Amino acid sequence: GVFLMGLYEIQVLDGYNNRTYADGITASIYGQYPPLVNACREPGVWQTYDVIFSAPTWDGSSSLTSPAYLTVIHNGVVVQNHQAAMGPTGHKTVADYDPPHAATGPLTLQDHGDLVRYRNIWIRSL
Repeated sequence: GVFLMGLYEIQVLDGYNNRTYADGITASIYGQYPPLVNACREPGVWQTYDVIFSAPTWDGSSSLTSPAYLTVIHNGVVVQNHQAAMGPTGHKTVADYDPPHAATGPLTLQDHGDLVRYRNIWIRSL
C-alpha cells in the first residue's frame, strides 16, 4: 500500500482477476471504501496512481474541523472522488480521529513481500 502521512492507506495489491474483500482491493481506501471501479491492468504492466490528499484538521480544543479527503485516479480512471476518510486506515478496525495526530507525516510504501516496484513518485503541496 501507499500510506499518506503514514496513516491513510491506498491499496496497491494486484486486483486484476484477484478476488478479495471490497475495501482491500486495488485503489481502495484500505478498510474503508472500495474503488468506484476496478481499473487494474494485468500483472506485469505498470499501474499509475494519482492521489490528491487533504490532511485532516483540528481546532484548538482537539475537535475535528475537517476529515482527511482523498481523490484517487488509477490508470486514468477516477476511482475515489474527494472521499472523506473515517480516520486513519487499518485492517478490521473501526476508524476514528481520536486522538488527533500531527499535521504532517511520512509517505510510506508497503509490499507485503510481493513483487512490487515503485517509480516516478512526486509529492507536491497544494
